[in-house]
Amino acid sequence: MALKLTDLKTEAHNDWCPGCGDFGILNAVQMALAEMNVDPSNTVMVSGIGCSGKIPHFVKTYGVHTLHGRSLPFATGIKLSNPNLEVICAGGDGDGMGIGAGHFVNSARRNVDMAYIIHDNGVYGLTKGQASPTLPLGTKTKSLPLPNINQGINPIFLALAAGFTFVARGYAYDVRHLKDLIKRAVLHKGFALVDVLQPCPTYNDVATKEYWAGEGNLGPDGKPKPRTYKMEESGYDPVVHTGGDAEVADKIHQAVQKSFELGDHTPIGVFYQNEHIPTYEERLNQRMPTYRSNPPAKQEIATADGTPIANVSKLLEEMRV
Repeated sequence: MALKLTDLKTEAHNDWCPGCGDFGILNAVQMALAEMNVDPSNTVMVSGIGCSGKIPHFVKTYGVHTLHGRSLPFATGIKLSNPNLEVICAGGDGDGMGIGAGHFVNSARRNVDMAYIIHDNGVYGLTKGQASPTLPLGTKTKSLPLPNINQGINPIFLALAAGFTFVARGYAYDVRHLKDLIKRAVLHKGFALVDVLQPCPTYNDVATKEYWAGEGNLGPDGKPKPRTYKMEESGYDPVVHTGGDAEVADKIHQAVQKSFELGDHTPIGVFYQNEHIPTYEERLNQRMPTYRSNPPAKQEIATADGTPIANVSKLLEEMRV
């Protein structure tokens, strides 16, 4: 039976600030999962700490609200224990690019088949608006007594360097476009990133909804010109078609150039997609041929009375690197 949007909504009270971009991301996630007709009992949402960390509470699937910066290793463990699950990870830019930056890089190296959505608003919204790792150098937002003293991270550039095989950027108030990006990320064979420009109406008074809509950026017709544009509408092709080294290098080079188009001409859409690299699950299955048919989550570990029967010594030996 086809899922309806209401099938993925919970009764949990939502206390995000009015106008928060997180609402757009939540709607896009629910719409994407409904259109994909996922099995909620076979889907897991994982999050860290921050305003974004609440998203599993509002999506009627299995959900895990984990520790600050640790959503990716939790999600990786869930996916590898049962590779048949659909795993979607969500976190803020501080959660993923600050305390969780090491996990961000190493998860990309593994290429686990799951999606990671970053709520990117440039501030730590849950703890009163300190500068997050993605806030540009010299930017002064509402809570900062002085302009940001640190260089801002470019999530798209870092993802490409780390080895993500799907890299995209969306905008929280363009919900339908974001929904399509999330669908592509979830369906992608490999580790997928969707970095979402997400206005924080309470603490980021610079990159606001009005700013992205074109306030102060007049076009030739004298009307506000939105500061985002969809790359697919300009003919940009992010897909690696053959997997050859030269093609991969060229696609990454193009994506890197696009990642530095910021300000009044900020691209959204898919920057890079490469399904020619084996997933981590495929690599494990090469070493352990029964991995997919008998993954750890489906193995009996105890008798009915609780007596342990599992012997993981052989598994640990096979996974030794």
